[in-house]
Amino acid sequence: MFSVIIPGRPCLTEIVTIDAQPNLPPTNFVFTFPANPTFNHIVVFLLPGTVLPPDTAATIYMKLPESKPSPSGPQFRFLGAIGNEKPSAIFKIRAGDVQEQARPTEEEEEDEMLDEDASRIKGMRNENVTLGISIEPTHSVIAQLAALNASSSGSSTALVHQTPLQKQITVKVLAQRIITNAFNFLASFAEPDPKRGGEEIVTLKSFREWWSKFERRLDVDPEFLEREDPGRG
Repeated sequence: MFSVIIPGRPCLTEIVTIDAQPNLPPTNFVFTFPANPTFNHIVVFLLPGTVLPPDTAATIYMKLPESKPSPSGPQFRFLGAIGNEKPSAIFKIRAGDVQEQARPTEEEEEDEMLDEDASRIKGMRNENVTLGISIEPTHSVIAQLAALNASSSGSSTALVHQTPLQKQITVKVLAQRIITNAFNFLASFAEPDPKRGGEEIVTLKSFREWWSKFERRLDVDPEFLEREDPGRG
């Protein structure tokens, strides 16, 4: 159902089903892979042909080894979610996720400054990372995503900020918003044509100016058309 890509490594396809219930489809899965070589990003996606049950999404969790084990042991961290509407996502693994430990002493901080990379993988050379995937109800996933965004002050670990749970606009509505944006911009350039009985016309130059401005806005704010009021051109 799922696969994982870590840059520089082979695609992961060996998934393990856990906590399966008799006569019910599995909902919990695990990938296990070495912590080394170190990595900063991970891609999780649905395999072609995979369709999740209605009103569900797949939540992604990661458990990393600790350089200094805590009494409770390594904990799973919620990274984000994917779903039928958005079948893949790229997640950034923060430095704080890679090295879970107590507050370092001044001497340890000096060592880290001298050899940050060695410090980051200390104690993890032969350990594994566990990536958990759980199929959960949409309303539960929405709550977890909201909590993740709140705790990270808007800088989620997900590089792809649009979640699979956001309301998807239809092609018709999207087309209407593009046309409205173009009309609002081009209307100010319309001039009456005496040869056509005063009918207002717009030059191709004005259209090219709108298209150039429209593309620049998409680069700056790719999701502006998805909002209920995408604004004027």
